[in-house]
Amino acid sequence: MTQSRRRFLQISAAASLAGLSTRARAQAPTARWSGAALGAASSISIAGLPQSEADEVFAQVSDEITRLERIFSLYDPGSDLSRLNRDGALAAPEFELLEVLSLSRQIWSASQGAFDPSVQPILQARFSEQDPSLVRHSHSLSDVTQDGSRIILAQAGMGLTLNGIAQGYITDQVTRLLARQGLKNVAVNAGETRALGRPDASRAGWHVGVADPNGRLLARHVLNDRAIATSASRGTLLPDGQSHLIDARNGQPLTGYRVISIAAPTATLADGLSTAASCLSRVDIQTMLQNFPDAELLVRSST
Repeated sequence: MTQSRRRFLQISAAASLAGLSTRARAQAPTARWSGAALGAASSISIAGLPQSEADEVFAQVSDEITRLERIFSLYDPGSDLSRLNRDGALAAPEFELLEVLSLSRQIWSASQGAFDPSVQPILQARFSEQDPSLVRHSHSLSDVTQDGSRIILAQAGMGLTLNGIAQGYITDQVTRLLARQGLKNVAVNAGETRALGRPDASRAGWHVGVADPNGRLLARHVLNDRAIATSASRGTLLPDGQSHLIDARNGQPLTGYRVISIAAPTATLADGLSTAASCLSRVDIQTMLQNFPDAELLVRSST
């Protein structure tokens, strides 16, 4: 699980447009936005929309990201997730939190526990440079109960992090917001990447490159009505010098070097699966993906 994951995807819409003639580019304007979501650099490209007409749309995007951060942020003490971790229970949870927890439970089960948001106490200890061995990791998502009116953490000292899936969820929510505005050719990167349509008539979709933390290109992919997420074990190092990714089955940070990229119908699913896959062998990844037939492993690079 990840507290702060660096991403290695880049939408190459600009490169796509660079190959067009001046006249064609003038007929295919692309509005662009950049910002942040849960601490991750974020960007949006909307083909066919002039920049001069995009202000209202991007203002709605900013408001939506802010609203979702108030649910999922671990850095905002007033967020829903922070209050759940502090109090051990949360009444009247937002639908978005329930939805992400439900999908998290599916991935937790399919990954045999490799993906588990309950590793938050271990991550918190490591971020504060405490000895993580002093934190008991005897709980899992099975100790989280939820219904439409309440979420309860069954054991004292429990806490959840959804940073291994929530950035994908924010990506999806922003994409849906844009689609409701009638925008059919968009690429959204709010920590993970989802694309609809294509950047121009000459392309089958949006070109995405997967690179390692050193910038070495590992793969190219074309997205159209699909999402991609990447996890890198050495993408972010914590104060103890070890990986930010935790294998929830043993509570230990990943060792070695690994980059995992997964494509799926939604960025939420791709995000959670790529986080889980970081801890799994290739065989175990394929076993997990049997539960999600529309998802596929694109990159598994390790040393």
